[in-house]
Amino acid sequence: MRKLVVSEALSLDGVMEAPDKWLFSYNTAEMNDDAKAILSTFDAVLLGRVTYEEFAAYWPTQDNTDFGIADKLNNVTKYVVSTTLEKVDWHNSFLLKGDLTTQIIGLKHQPGLNISITGSGHLVHSLMELDLIDEYRLTIYPLVVGGGRRLFGDGNHKPLKLVETKTFSSGVIALTYEPDRKD
Repeated sequence: MRKLVVSEALSLDGVMEAPDKWLFSYNTAEMNDDAKAILSTFDAVLLGRVTYEEFAAYWPTQDNTDFGIADKLNNVTKYVVSTTLEKVDWHNSFLLKGDLTTQIIGLKHQPGLNISITGSGHLVHSLMELDLIDEYRLTIYPLVVGGGRRLFGDGNHKPLKLVETKTFSSGVIALTYEPDRKD
């Protein structure tokens, strides 16, 4: 069964909002190599409406980057969760309607690689509450932003277990967690 993997860039104080304003100054060749390896682990992307609209306005106009993210995002299957959109026009995008749990479980049972979700804060919170996330890849950048949307807001309680750590020369740390389901 495919995994649903949340991949988020976070400041040290947990802010996920507008990482493009600060993350590129920490980029290194070793981080590009890690990003390239991560790209090979998924063949579908799950996006909320806001992130979909931002990505669809930006990525189709981009040339391929050093590690191939533009090519990957422009060609990979994209599933968009929205109650307001009527259609999605970005290449290979599909609108998910109906019960979220049923839709996600159906996607996870399809053959293929993992399903990646990035940004999409409201959607990630909903998926956390529904216990549908299988892995969290959190890349922590060594700066305090001081304000903005956080991945884990007040009231979130989700036991996790650490399964991998990577430290990069720029001070960035990549942490991989799985839900600590005590079944």
